[in-house]
Amino acid sequence: MRGMKREASWAGLVFVVGLLLIVGGAYTHRGVPMGWLVVPLAFVCSGVLVRQRAPLVGLGLGVVGIGVDLFLGPSLPTVLIFTDNVYAGALYGPAWFSRWLLGIATVLAVLAGAVTGVVARDWRLLAVIGVQAGLVLVTPVTTAMVLRQQRDQALAERARAEQVARLAELDRQAAIATERTRMARELHDMIANHFSAIAIQSTGALSRTDLDAAAVRKIMESVRENSLEGLAEMRAMIGLLRQEGDEPEATRPRLADAESLVERSRRAGMPADLRVEGEARELSPAVDLAGYRILQEALTNALKHGGRPVAVEVVYEPGQVTVAVDNPVDERTARLPGTGAGIVGMRERAALVGGSFEGGADGGSWRVRATLPTPNGYGERVHERVDGK
Repeated sequence: MRGMKREASWAGLVFVVGLLLIVGGAYTHRGVPMGWLVVPLAFVCSGVLVRQRAPLVGLGLGVVGIGVDLFLGPSLPTVLIFTDNVYAGALYGPAWFSRWLLGIATVLAVLAGAVTGVVARDWRLLAVIGVQAGLVLVTPVTTAMVLRQQRDQALAERARAEQVARLAELDRQAAIATERTRMARELHDMIANHFSAIAIQSTGALSRTDLDAAAVRKIMESVRENSLEGLAEMRAMIGLLRQEGDEPEATRPRLADAESLVERSRRAGMPADLRVEGEARELSPAVDLAGYRILQEALTNALKHGGRPVAVEVVYEPGQVTVAVDNPVDERTARLPGTGAGIVGMRERAALVGGSFEGGADGGSWRVRATLPTPNGYGERVHERVDGK
């Protein structure tokens, strides 16, 4: 409604101005009553009224008005307002119509000049009338086409900017989801190992009444140690999250610390043997962390669900390192409930560094095996260590 009111106001204004010009004598006097010139003026002003809603209809009204005006006058206001009809038809009409309109306007301008020159037998009029017709017909069309092209380019740029913004938002959401998954995986692997040992030891201490003070003290010492180690790892992770670019790297778990993981399982009451084969070496941070967490989660699962003893094997080979954990299948009810997130997390960790993962029942035992790629020559070689305990 606001647009219609604006167009109606504009059409009324140009009609009033046109009337004033006609009253002032801005037309060719051919003995026609001045009031008749108002009719073509009304037609072209009606085209202004519908210039945006129906540009082709407005151009049609303008053509009728200019035709009648050329026969009666012509009059200056009708010709000037007709240029707006042509401009609106080229700007607001279909794109193909503006191209056709440019060709038609060019041909009409040339024909108008040529016909006038031939009829008047004055070739100077060919140039004069041709230029005037070009100003009335060609100039509004070319101006509208330039503005139309700029408008389309602006719309295309706006659409492109919106698309880039949507893609950036999708990337941001994907990054947030990835980071949340990584944090959830780290928290699960970090807490599950320590708290599983704490839960199993405290459950054993509460369920048995024949334990002496020394046994209870040993259990509580192990519970306290697991609590402190879990708290230390939690603080290390918080430090990593708060770490900025110029700060030193927070302490990270390493596969070389496999002995400490196995020893922790032993103190929790689960016999475990560790064997390290090959030439142990420094690993990339991503592979080092993935191997450590996979071993940690495999030992946690064995502690909660598996039988005893547990065999742990870390094999360093050219271009890869393999972490394997085997334990007998315990047919009894699991001592602690599981959510299934451990296997998923181990598989995700192996996949993130380009490795492979296998986990499941193998005969009478449960076997976890992860093979992680290691770039040749990364880091310095460290001493080989084989520990049957």
